[in-house]
Amino acid sequence: MCLAVPGRVTEIGERDGTRMAVMDFGGVVKDVCLEYLPDLAVGEYAIVHVGFALQRLDEESARSTLALFEELGLLQEEFGDPWEAAAVAGEAEEAGR
Repeated sequence: MCLAVPGRVTEIGERDGTRMAVMDFGGVVKDVCLEYLPDLAVGEYAIVHVGFALQRLDEESARSTLALFEELGLLQEEFGDPWEAAAVAGEAEEAGR
């Protein structure tokens, strides 16, 4: 299932002429395109779907939605386990040495 997930902007920059953000989704950090919300600022929340910020969201709504998604296990379903992903990346790096 592909969800629209609320996230908080932690950094904003430009990549290849596209306005991009680093966003925090309850501890999972991803790069997100800001072309649909060009005035979104660091510290603000937005709903993100397939890597695009689609709609600004207030902090209270974002936090309650993230808490509910986490309780239902939907964040792990959507993003996977970040600790497991880090362990796999570390193993791959070690194997390459």
